[in-house]
This record gives sequence, structure tokens and C-alpha cells, in this order.
Amino acid sequence: MAIAVAHVTQCPYCIRAHTKQAMRKGVTKEEIMEAIWVASEMRAGAAYAHATIAMDEMEKFG
Repeated sequence: MAIAVAHVTQCPYCIRAHTKQAMRKGVTKEEIMEAIWVASEMRAGAAYAHATIAMDEMEKFG
């Protein structure tokens, strides 16, 4: 969870610290990548969802 949040907030120090800690606790590389992919999709999803605001404004200009 912390790895995903660190990627969404884009904090390189948090990413390093949480990744190291996860590896020490036995989290697999695959599990870490899954957390990163979920974070990426959530972040991209927000941009996609908010794109309708820009599209609405563009429509006003024809």
C-alpha cells in the first residue's frame, strides 16, 4: 500500500524507503510491480476522468 501511495505522490525518497522495507519483509518483485501498476492506473484514471472538463471548455469554442 505504501509503495502505491509513494508512486501516486511521486516521492522518490518514499519510493526507495518503502521498496526496501517491503523487500526486507518478503514482498516479491511481482507484488511490488502490481502495486505500482494499480497506482499508475488510478493516477491515469483521474486524469482521464477530469479530461471531460477540458473537453467541455473546448466545445464552447466550437
